[in-house]
Amino acid sequence: MDSHTRTQILGAFHGATRSEVKKVTFAADFDDVDFSRLEYYGWADPKIPRRAYLVVDRPDGPVALLLNRAARTPRGRAMCTWCNDVNLADEAVLYAVRRGGAAGRKGDTVGTLICANFGCSRNVRQLPPAYHRGTDLEAIRAQRVEELQRTVHAFVDKVLGTESPI
Repeated sequence: MDSHTRTQILGAFHGATRSEVKKVTFAADFDDVDFSRLEYYGWADPKIPRRAYLVVDRPDGPVALLLNRAARTPRGRAMCTWCNDVNLADEAVLYAVRRGGAAGRKGDTVGTLICANFGCSRNVRQLPPAYHRGTDLEAIRAQRVEELQRTVHAFVDKVLGTESPI
């Protein structure tokens, strides 16, 4: 992922009102983030409970989305749908995003389970817990990183799509 400034990110929001964008508070460690090791950048708003943000690089520039965390957590341990981390070190929570276009203005949302601390990029780079001798670990790691990129971009495509769901 490319490095972005606060101004670039604030200008990249989709499906958020101007007043919502004005209230964005960046993570305290934003200036220390190594974007080169991330497939996306996500953070929880330190001032607004249950609000988080997501930034993804797209061919035409960054896209930022406002995420709303569900009031309740899943009953059991849920797995993140992005990184599919089987170690379950991180809690997966449901985030909803207002859809783009007319559907979003009507209140339609798209939801998914994501690691609460947005640690998917780190998770997919970890070695599998068990593997056979002779396994190409770097190939497994590269495949997991690629799958995370595909999944995140598919989610953003779904959010930005202007057609209402059937």
